[in-house]
Amino acid sequence: MSQTQSIATYDDNNIFAKMLDGDIPYHKVYEDDKTLAFMDIMPQAKGHVLVIPKQKAVDLADLEPEYASAILMTAKKVMAAQRQVFAREGIVQMQLNGSEAGQTVFHYHIHLIPSSIHELGRHAVTQADNAELAKLAQQLAGKIIE
Repeated sequence: MSQTQSIATYDDNNIFAKMLDGDIPYHKVYEDDKTLAFMDIMPQAKGHVLVIPKQKAVDLADLEPEYASAILMTAKKVMAAQRQVFAREGIVQMQLNGSEAGQTVFHYHIHLIPSSIHELGRHAVTQADNAELAKLAQQLAGKIIE
């Protein structure tokens, strides 16, 4: 294994891969040819968005440079929208590599959470209301500037 390759192998059956394949519904905030941003269904705070690459990558070490830069550009767009919709400056940006770090879905992703690190709720504890997620996704999508 090279120093730039993750330890885990990519599982084509992970939930994000299924979302990209159209097998699982989601509340889209933004999409381009290399990335997808959507509402986290088990958010740590209102407005929690995930950004994923359309590349099969377990963690940062697996990302091709063009996908890594695309992820950051999408994150910038989503964060600008979050700041407008939620009228706040603080956005927690979180990215976990590997199970020891807390990664539970082994497809690279960034969490963008309009909250303070000291106010975050626990992740994957409570599922958000589907209608509220749809409304938030629509509000955020409407603020995305290309």
